[in-house]
Amino acid sequence: MKSPGMTGYRHISQVSTVAGGRPVIRGTRVPVKAIIGYYKLGLSVEEILEGLPQLFPAQVYEALSYYHDHTAEIERDIEESRVERLVERYGLKVMPDGRLVADGNDDF
Repeated sequence: MKSPGMTGYRHISQVSTVAGGRPVIRGTRVPVKAIIGYYKLGLSVEEILEGLPQLFPAQVYEALSYYHDHTAEIERDIEESRVERLVERYGLKVMPDGRLVADGNDDF
């Protein structure tokens, strides 16, 4: 029996109290979707590590492996996190300077 948070991946965990239960690099709050976002922008593993220096190469490679084994789950999470979705879900408004505020609260 797997203990809570175990995913079958050495460097990936999922705990309901960390990052909303989304898969993260074990022992951090770095979500797998963040690593995948950088990768999809064309960054190499080395470049991802420059931006996330607290990680080791094996952790980034395992995030990529997790993504390929759970593509639908991670893509759904990425889609749900898009600004447009957050604006819609939480009734937010995008200010001219890019800030998100509760609709009707322009003075935030």
